[in-house]
Amino acid sequence: MGFSGDRMEVWRLTCAFCGEKGNFGLAHHEEKKKANSTKKLNFDMYQCRNCMGFAHVLWSASEFGRSMRGGLYGFHVLPWPIGKADPSENWPDAVQRFWIQAKESVKGENWDAATVMARSALQFAMRDKGAASKNLKAEIEDLANKGVLHPLMKDWSHEVRELANDSAHPDPKAPPTDPQDARDIVQFLDFLLMYLYDLPKHISDYRQRRSAATPSGSIPGAASVP
Repeated sequence: MGFSGDRMEVWRLTCAFCGEKGNFGLAHHEEKKKANSTKKLNFDMYQCRNCMGFAHVLWSASEFGRSMRGGLYGFHVLPWPIGKADPSENWPDAVQRFWIQAKESVKGENWDAATVMARSALQFAMRDKGAASKNLKAEIEDLANKGVLHPLMKDWSHEVRELANDSAHPDPKAPPTDPQDARDIVQFLDFLLMYLYDLPKHISDYRQRRSAATPSGSIPGAASVP
């Protein structure tokens, strides 16, 4: 996943030792440049100003980030904080809330709760994307018919719905939710939300950068005339 900009934003970092967010100072910097290119890989060591622990951040911006408005960069942190999962900022607040609860339920091995929260996130996303029906089954079909959901996404959305129905409407004779089923459903939710929210945002950002980099009056992709 990429973030808008061409430099590391420290406020995105969370200390793995004390949980402090965005309160870091740069202790050391190294970089490795790509030959015949402006692209470089940055190796930064940040120190938490709260507990004085260290975080190693590897990050790099897109090659065209400096020449285009915005740009994109990505990063990895070592050690990564062990805490609550961090949802995408591209998702609606309610989706983020349900997704966090689904992830925390998996971590706590609360399998029924995980599937129900995944279903809640799914249904909110369907309605947020304009599904016009009275129940989740029909909402999934509505978005599939409109072309919003790919056929594979539609099939998996129904899997989420059906598995969560067993937990939301318990049958005394039904077996308990299988742990691997719950893990798979919550993982699918990641793919679905990326498909519905993150991918369109990345495509939009890309088009904006391409448009900003194209000189006025020229045709994108057209060969230059010597």
